[in-house]
Amino acid sequence: MSLIKRMSPDEKKESGVIALCLMLLIIAHFIPKNITIVLYIVTYIISAYPILKEAIENILHGKWFDENFLMSVATVGALAIGQFSEAIAVMLFYRVGEIFEDLAIENSKKSITNLLDIRPEYANLELNGKLQQVKPELLNKGDIIIVNPGEKIAVDGVVESGEAYLNTAALTGETKPLLVTKDSQVLSGMIVENSALRIRVSKEYKDSTVTKILELVQNASEKKTKTENFITKFSQIYTPVIVISAIMLASIPPLFLGQEFQVWLYRALIFLVISCPCALVISIPLSYFGGIGASSRAGILVKGSNYLEALSQAKAVIFDKTGTLTRGEFFVTQIIPANGVSKKEIVKLAAIAESSSPHPIARSIVKNYPGNIARVSNVEELVGLGVRAEYQGDTISVGNMKLMNKLNIDGVSIIEDTTGTVVYVALNNEYFGAIEVSDMIKTDAKVAIQGLKNVGIDNVTMLTGDKKIVGKNVAEKLNIPNVKTELLPQDKVTEVERIKSEIGDKGKVIFVGDGLNDTPVLASADVGVAMGALGSDAAVEVADVVLMKDNPTAVTRVIKIARKTKMIVWENIIFALMVKVIFLLVGALGIATMWEAVFADVGVTFIAILNALRLLKMKEENKKINKYPHSKTEKYKVEVNEA
Repeated sequence: MSLIKRMSPDEKKESGVIALCLMLLIIAHFIPKNITIVLYIVTYIISAYPILKEAIENILHGKWFDENFLMSVATVGALAIGQFSEAIAVMLFYRVGEIFEDLAIENSKKSITNLLDIRPEYANLELNGKLQQVKPELLNKGDIIIVNPGEKIAVDGVVESGEAYLNTAALTGETKPLLVTKDSQVLSGMIVENSALRIRVSKEYKDSTVTKILELVQNASEKKTKTENFITKFSQIYTPVIVISAIMLASIPPLFLGQEFQVWLYRALIFLVISCPCALVISIPLSYFGGIGASSRAGILVKGSNYLEALSQAKAVIFDKTGTLTRGEFFVTQIIPANGVSKKEIVKLAAIAESSSPHPIARSIVKNYPGNIARVSNVEELVGLGVRAEYQGDTISVGNMKLMNKLNIDGVSIIEDTTGTVVYVALNNEYFGAIEVSDMIKTDAKVAIQGLKNVGIDNVTMLTGDKKIVGKNVAEKLNIPNVKTELLPQDKVTEVERIKSEIGDKGKVIFVGDGLNDTPVLASADVGVAMGALGSDAAVEVADVVLMKDNPTAVTRVIKIARKTKMIVWENIIFALMVKVIFLLVGALGIATMWEAVFADVGVTFIAILNALRLLKMKEENKKINKYPHSKTEKYKVEVNEA
C-alpha cells in the first residue's frame, strides 16, 4: 500500500494497464484457442503500445538502435513464431521495470527537492504601516518584510528588529537552531521558529540564496562525467553490433548448417532481449544523481556529476587560511601590562577608545571587555596607526608601534615573535601595556586535516597572505606538512598550478577557500570548493562545490561521497556486463528462454538501480570535534573578571 501511495497519477495508470494485461493473460487460458490468439494480440498491443510508439518515433528521427527498437523487434518476432505469452511477458516485465525505475529516480530527486523545498510562496511586505502579501519576485532592495513564526524568509536581508531562532536545516543540514538579532544577516529559505522578525531586503529574489541553490541543483545533472559520456558512446556502438550479431545468429546456422530456422530465430530474439543496455544507460546517471543528493543532505552543493568524479580522484587538497581553517574573526588572546597596571584597566582603556571604530581588531577588543563602555570625545582615527580619544580629561592612545613612536611614548616593550596583532595602549603619553589579538583556528580544522590523511590524501597544503610566523604557527597546530606564506592572490594561483603540474595525470587538485577573495585560485584548481560561502555571489558563481556549513570536515565528507559514487558506478558497469555476457552466451546456445532474457534485461536494470540508491542512504558519520582545550580567549575573560 505504501508503494501505491508513493506513485504519481501516471505511475498508477501504468500499474492499472499492467494489471489489466495480466488479467487478460489469465482469461486466455480458459477460452477456446481461436479466441485466445485474438486476446493475446489485443493484450500485446495494450502492453507494447508505448514501447512500439517510441521505437517508431525514434526511427523516424534517425535513431534506430535503442532499447525500444530491440524490445519491439524481439517481441514481434516472438509473436511471429507463436510465442505469444512470452512476448507479452517481456513487455509487461519491461514496463514494470520502468515503473520501479521512475520510482527510484523520483526518490533520488526527492532527496534533494525535499531538502531544498525552500522556495517561499509569498512575503509579507510592510507598506505605510500595513502588511500586504506579495510574490517574492516583486520585492526590491530596501523593502521591509515581516516574517512570522513558521514562515520562510523570502529573500536575503538584514534583521531590522526582533530576535528569533531560525531553522537552517534546508540550507546547511544543521539541526541546531540559529539565533539572530538586530543587524544579523539572514538568508532566504530559512524558517523563523519562535518570534516574528522585521527584515530589510538586501537582495532581490533572483539574486537571493534560495534561487541560486535551486538553479545549482537543476543544472547539476546537465554536466556529464567521462564515465557517462563513455557509456553513451558505448551504447551507440554496442547496439548495432548486437543487431548484426542477432541477424547472423538467426541466418547462418539455417543457411549453412541446415539447422531449423525457427529454433535459431527464437534464439536470436532472446539474444536481442538480453542485449538491451538499459542497466548501464539508466543506473550510471542515477548513481551520480544519487551522489549529488547525498552531498546535498550533508550541506554540500556539487554543481555537476563531472565535479563529483573529479573529487573521487583527489590527490592533493590546498586550503586558504583565513576564514577557511581559521574563523576569520579576531579575539583577544593575550594581555601584557606594564608598570603595575592591571589587565582590566588596560582592556578598559582600549575598549573605551576603540568603541566607535569599525575595524575588526577594534571590535574584538570592545566585545571582550566585560564592563560598560563609557562615552568618549574628540575621537581621532589615525589611518594605519590606530586611534586617539578624550576620556574624562585624559587622552587615550591605542594603536601599533608606529603610533607609539610618533607620539614619542617611552618605555614601550616591543612584543616580538607573536602570532597575532599587537595593540599598544597609552594614557596621557604614558605606556600602560599591550593587547594581542589573534584569529582563532576553527574547532574542527584539525579533525578535517586528519580526516584527509585517513582517506589517503597526504598532500595537504595551506596558502596564506599572512606573515610567516602566523602561517607556520597555524600549520604546526593543524599538522599541515606544507605551508606557503605572505602570498598575493596571483601567487596562490601560481602555487596551485605548480602542484597541479607535480600531480599530473595521477589525480586532481582541490582548492578550498572562503570564497571572498579567492575567486582566481578557486577557478584555477581542478575542483574549487567555497567554504561557508552561501551568501557570497563570487563563490557561488566560480566554485564547483559550495559548502553550506562553515566547517572544513565537509571536504573529507564530500570526497568520501564521491568515491562511494564512483565505486557504485563501476559495480553497476561490471555487474551488468558480466550478466549480459553470460546470458548472451547461454541464449545463443539455446539454454536460456525468454524468461531468463527478461531477467537479464529488466532484472539487471532493477538491481543496478537499487544499488545506485544506496547512496541516498549514506548517513553522515559522527564526528568528534576536538576543541582546543581552554582557548586563550576563554582564559582571558576569567583573568579580566578576576582582576
